[in-house]
Amino acid sequence: MPTTRRNLIKGSLLSALPVRAARTTRQSGGVYQDLGIRPVINCRGTHTVLGASKKWPDLDAAMAEASRHFVLLEELQEKVGERLAKLVGTEAAMVTTGAAGAIALGTYACLTGPDVKRVRQLPNLDGLKTEVIIQKIHRNGYDHAVRSAGVKIIEVETREQLVAAASPQTAMLYYLGGTTGDWTWQQDPLSLEDCVAVGRQAGFPVLVDAANMLPPWENLRKVAAAGPDLIAISGGKHLRGPQCSGILAGRKDLVAAALKNSSPNSDSQGRPFKVGREEIVGVWLAAEKYSRLDFAALDRQFRDQCEYLLGALKKVRALTVGYMPYERVRKIPRVYVQWDETAVGMTTTECVRRLLDGDPRIAVLQHERQGFYLTMFMAEPGDEKVVARRIKDLFQGA
Repeated sequence: MPTTRRNLIKGSLLSALPVRAARTTRQSGGVYQDLGIRPVINCRGTHTVLGASKKWPDLDAAMAEASRHFVLLEELQEKVGERLAKLVGTEAAMVTTGAAGAIALGTYACLTGPDVKRVRQLPNLDGLKTEVIIQKIHRNGYDHAVRSAGVKIIEVETREQLVAAASPQTAMLYYLGGTTGDWTWQQDPLSLEDCVAVGRQAGFPVLVDAANMLPPWENLRKVAAAGPDLIAISGGKHLRGPQCSGILAGRKDLVAAALKNSSPNSDSQGRPFKVGREEIVGVWLAAEKYSRLDFAALDRQFRDQCEYLLGALKKVRALTVGYMPYERVRKIPRVYVQWDETAVGMTTTECVRRLLDGDPRIAVLQHERQGFYLTMFMAEPGDEKVVARRIKDLFQGA
């Protein structure tokens, strides 16, 4: 059968990959060796500094084909947006440059609406709303994408403060759907439902940062069902689409306004956030695939890898190992590794550095207090054995 666009899309691209995908060759030469760079075993998770994730291999053919044809980007965004919106459970959607790009464009949309004059005016806020409300517990480095519009951030901690903060100057509320860094919050934030209810009454939209909410796909549909106006999603993390891609989903009028604020519109604040036709096609097909995965099987794989690490590292007398608490949204198993630095004669910083500098290179995440933890859901099956051996050798040598 000849290869056509229809065959590519209906065939292998949308078939579910086996949970244990074929291993990729790490130290076998190629472009990284030519550059003098040694690849890394990723035990941190979906961290952008490491590349976050590996794109599904069966997206390559469709993305390559997309690059060989000219299309009107507005039409492509419209057609792909319709399909993404159905998957998420919203009125509309568009492809963006990562979740941060989605957050920025969503903020601009809430400031300008569909008014092209206002779109061209940004970042000048004269005559526009100038404030965005964020719960203090939700402040994080990624809200810089909100601040890029030049708005003033109003922090609140209680429902009463939220109601009092709402004013004619409120452009929107930013809500952190997932977690960053410390997922063991001592204080519960106001619920999304509460924030949406206050927003409806006061007349401001709510944007949810859902970049860190996968797996599973159902988390996004639950967020959509809660009724926020916009949802920002990462395409290049656990979704395993193109690393530079994201999704903005939500109200049809606000997504349309976000499109006016973005590329290919030359006189717009979001013009630098250019997303190519290859990425638009790639993140759509990644979402189609991801939404159909067997997440229970994936969870068993992650758990099996962590159980192997626990069993192997418990045999090292100097180490204390166990499971970290689950995040508030995602149930991803993580293994912590700790030790008495004085007795062992090795600090956490030194250990993390030696793991990254060794062979093979292993990237772990330093614990806030002491030691480090291992997240296996971005590692290849079998990497847990290599990681366990490297850690055991390191501490037995110490």
